[in-house]
Amino acid sequence: MAVAFPPRFFVTGTDTGVGKTYVAALLAAGLGCAYWKPVQSGTDTDTDWVRRTAGLPADRLLPEAYRLREPLSPHEAARREGVAIEMARLALPDRERLVVEGAGGVMVPLNREYLMIDLIVALALPVVVVARSELGTINHTLLTLAQLRRNDCPLLGVVVNGPTNEANCRAIADYGRVDILAAIDRREELSPANVAAVFARYFGAYV
Repeated sequence: MAVAFPPRFFVTGTDTGVGKTYVAALLAAGLGCAYWKPVQSGTDTDTDWVRRTAGLPADRLLPEAYRLREPLSPHEAARREGVAIEMARLALPDRERLVVEGAGGVMVPLNREYLMIDLIVALALPVVVVARSELGTINHTLLTLAQLRRNDCPLLGVVVNGPTNEANCRAIADYGRVDILAAIDRREELSPANVAAVFARYFGAYV
């Protein structure tokens, strides 16, 4: 049975660089959602990338609660700038349709007390996990799923990114007891001209 996307959900990943922003951009564009990254580390922001590649209008690109200069873990980037990341500033925006993208994986620290998983729990949104397709993904993905379940986070499924690897997709689905929502080759560059077609190719069955 196909998984229906709710109007608001959270996109996390098994690691940094697995394609969270690519997937979030596809889903925001294809589902007509606003996009929000609560904590951004690095001056080349994911919000700007989503604007350029998915063509989302300005009113669907919500400002980050924290925009930190160094491309590091949020806790370290904030420490270097003398900034304290406060959970109270990470309240969910009042948008009916929204894709929220995390930073790094679920165990990335936000400050000395809270991790990204604590933000996911606080926002209480269903979760899409983005994973790479290559060797090592089974362990990383199963650990991520286990941590989300340990914290009673509702799972929508996993999106696998990278060169086709049907064996790894089957293993994640079987051992993780989770739906594979799509297996994407994100080497295909996105643009405002093709984002709708790419979304339909991978996610059209869920709309």
